[in-house]
Amino acid sequence: MNKVGKLFGVGVGPGDPELLTMKAVRVIKTADVIFTAASSKNAYSLAVEIAAPYISTDVPVNILSFPMTKDVRTVEAAWIENAQIIADTLKQGLNAVFLTLGDPTTYSTFGYILKKMNCVMPEADIETIPGITSFHAASARLNRILVEGEESLLVTSGAFGGDRIRNVDGVENVAIVKAYKNIKDINQALKDTGLYKKSVAVAKCGRDKEDIIHDIGELENREPDYWTLILASK
Repeated sequence: MNKVGKLFGVGVGPGDPELLTMKAVRVIKTADVIFTAASSKNAYSLAVEIAAPYISTDVPVNILSFPMTKDVRTVEAAWIENAQIIADTLKQGLNAVFLTLGDPTTYSTFGYILKKMNCVMPEADIETIPGITSFHAASARLNRILVEGEESLLVTSGAFGGDRIRNVDGVENVAIVKAYKNIKDINQALKDTGLYKKSVAVAKCGRDKEDIIHDIGELENREPDYWTLILASK
């Protein structure tokens, strides 16, 4: 039988190359092929930029196109195609690494790849290597405790506004990623639930031009920045 390669889903953290785990670095350094995803509108990958210090110069880096559309059929077809590209690589006996921002199991593009690999190559050997999330990095940057004692933490996306916050009772702490386009509604939801006063926003955590915003009302007067998150508590 021909040797089949292994796929590693590697979280590269929020931005600082020093926040990759030792295991992630080892796997990246020994990879035969590097994959990541980017919008079909451009070929830039922040995940590759973060991991660049550990990628060998002779290792090919393949950026898989992910269409930014709400057309489910188009999206599904693209991810099936991308998974097939990875599967074909593994069948050549090559070990592949799929780089993704933060953690591979938390709002990650690797989640789509993992699901589609189960369709196109269910026998594939896949290992997921965790990474530091943006909200953990932000809480560390602020020296702010996320939860303690018997408290709970809600991790949610703010891409579509603040309804997820409004519809959860008994939560003392919230981490909101993608807090950009619908910031007015997010802020109102935080006010409605008593979480607004102790809210802090962090943009581009651990990267150049990092910004800490203690008055999150200021976000309503800024250009939306996709790399913005909010930590809130009662």
